[in-house]
Amino acid sequence: TLLMDRLSHGIARARRDHTQVGLLLLDLDHFKHINDSLGHFVGDALLEEVSKRLRSVLRDSDTPARLGGDEFVIAAEDLSCSTDAESLAQRIQAALEPDFHFGSHTLRIATSIGISMYPADGDSPSALLQAADTAMYQAKKNGRGTYRLFTSDLTMAAERWHTLSNDLYGACERGEFALHYQPQVSVSDSSITGLEALLRWHHPTEGLIQPALFIPLLEEHGRMVEVGRWVLRTACLQNAAWQSQGLPKVRVAVNLSAQQFYRGDIVRAVRDALDESGLAPEWLELELTESLTLDDTEVTVRVMEELKAMGVKLSLDDFGTGWSSLGYLRRFPLDRIKIDRSFVRDIVNDHSTAAIVHSILGLARDLNLDCVAEGVETAEQLEHLRRENCAEIQG
Repeated sequence: TLLMDRLSHGIARARRDHTQVGLLLLDLDHFKHINDSLGHFVGDALLEEVSKRLRSVLRDSDTPARLGGDEFVIAAEDLSCSTDAESLAQRIQAALEPDFHFGSHTLRIATSIGISMYPADGDSPSALLQAADTAMYQAKKNGRGTYRLFTSDLTMAAERWHTLSNDLYGACERGEFALHYQPQVSVSDSSITGLEALLRWHHPTEGLIQPALFIPLLEEHGRMVEVGRWVLRTACLQNAAWQSQGLPKVRVAVNLSAQQFYRGDIVRAVRDALDESGLAPEWLELELTESLTLDDTEVTVRVMEELKAMGVKLSLDDFGTGWSSLGYLRRFPLDRIKIDRSFVRDIVNDHSTAAIVHSILGLARDLNLDCVAEGVETAEQLEHLRRENCAEIQG
């Protein structure tokens, strides 16, 4: 209430003085995951620390507020242009960059920020909030940990986002989801050693929707647990069917989201999928991605060990892109790591990238881990990986 009152007065002052008002809407990335895995006590402590850091970079004339959950908003008065608001967003991101320490837990938190400006993007508090909200969601879609200024074309994108959100409900039941299987291939003899199950959405009117668009929607609306169970079940049934047809037995890899891992009773879901399909556990691999911000906690290790006890394989996807990769290798019971495609893309032309891949492969061998290079698209990349004695590729 105080925020809306201050914002109304700020707009009136800016109208009189021919200045501008900036509205910054902040959403903490992966905060729900922290609450789910570490508990609300840690989550609340994190919110308090974020609040202190926010206040440390604001001017006396700026009004900070918490809208609820992990959403904060800042009304910045007496600005000359949008660059001033962008500078504030950069100061906020810099303030949140150092680690947060809570007992034995060390956390990193990033924020997605949407920025709207008076008078360009609205002439009322509600209009500015809506514009900032639209810009914030665009920042999240662009990879999180960034900020985005509102532009009119974002309104069209937001409307499509809203439409697709509605269309997602019931998509699984209507049979609109399908799995595509991308082979994992032995470098030595080109035989297929495994398959990664990739979720695809065949929209009834828009055709094939890109995963980069609908996967975040599923996560935002809390549907990944339900859809993830379907993916597990379908992939296991398909692999069992191929084996019953006499095809060579290979593993099928299924990606897990943080929602599935921490909120979906993943051990039971995997056991149900294996029991229903009759697939032997050794032919199922679960891919955990660093972008999930897996926590080095007893809960995480216990769940992984329960899955391993069933005979299921575990791999770490997108290796090298996160900030705690080596910690994962030391702590978690993994079978395989997957070199992220961003390294493979530049492996031929960039000496530093080639050195990183060389080191990852050596590390995997020393730790007795299998290694798959993702995103192999050219003969030159394949030949380079063959010289490096990389056992398997995918692309």
